[in-house]
Amino acid sequence: VQLQASGGGLVQAGESLTLSCVASGRAFHTYTMGWFRQAPGKEREFVASIGWTGDSADYSHSVKGRFTISRDNSKNTMYLQMSSLKSEDTAVYYCAASRWVGTQVAENRYDYWGQGTLVTVSS
Repeated sequence: VQLQASGGGLVQAGESLTLSCVASGRAFHTYTMGWFRQAPGKEREFVASIGWTGDSADYSHSVKGRFTISRDNSKNTMYLQMSSLKSEDTAVYYCAASRWVGTQVAENRYDYWGQGTLVTVSS
């Protein structure tokens, strides 16, 4: 599976932005998908994860209630809708695919990674 993240950019605090992650290859619908982010000078951290069918989702405490993860298996695409953005959301956002069943928080549960897309939130 190859993953391509897009949709990053520069926004003002309080605004919204939607990221996309398109997967190439077969059987996208059998992968748990996730978003991670890495802020300057910090380690990469979990943001959100979604199960195969999209019925289950998990979020980090810092984004819960502001971000929504979703997927469209017919388009091999996952999304991250981000609202009420804060300066601390500034990071490179990575999408990832996992062969484990159910939502996954740990990085080492993910087998494939996209190249990342930069989100900058100015205050």
